[in-house]
Amino acid sequence: MSSTPSQAAGTASTTAPVIGRIPVRDVRPAVEGGRRAAKAVEGETFPVTATVFREGHDAVAANVVLTDPEGRPGPWTPMRELAPGTDRWGAEVTPGAAGRWTYHVEAWADPVATWRRVASVKVPAGIDAGLVLEEGAALHTRAAAGAPQGPERDTVLAAAAALEDDSLPVMTRLAAALTPEVDAVLARHPLRDLVTASAPLDLLVER
Repeated sequence: MSSTPSQAAGTASTTAPVIGRIPVRDVRPAVEGGRRAAKAVEGETFPVTATVFREGHDAVAANVVLTDPEGRPGPWTPMRELAPGTDRWGAEVTPGAAGRWTYHVEAWADPVATWRRVASVKVPAGIDAGLVLEEGAALHTRAAAGAPQGPERDTVLAAAAALEDDSLPVMTRLAAALTPEVDAVLARHPLRDLVTASAPLDLLVER
């Protein structure tokens, strides 16, 4: 699981979702439309899926949040699109103790991933390269604020500094934001916009 805590904003019901900027629909499992608790075994891997989409071409992402029987939301687990173009996302989570848990799905816009798509086309082609790199610097500065102080934040801030350094070749500036080290930090602490959360569903975990 990721180490980033849940930050939900907005709600969407499984059966009658609130259509926000990032709709979340058909969260499963949902026993009798969510009226009864799904069941799992302590320590057992538990699959969660949902339909997540957004109009347009901007990147989206999603994650699952488990909340334990004491009401404490745990670290969130990133979801992946199960098949390209299906809008169906899934992840596997593992409740660590017996009791009545809840789970919900969060969907969100991923502005850094959207920027990378644009930058990978425009910067090599020399199309508005300076503006695109400046935008990337601003996004990475925002993203750095969500990482803990220390090496992780410093890694993203260094990428932001390189992106805005117009004394460097444009491809060097772009490459500084596409390193495995930056990828790893942003995977743990992504920049999330327009977060939309589904309604929580019950999960009865038995020994």
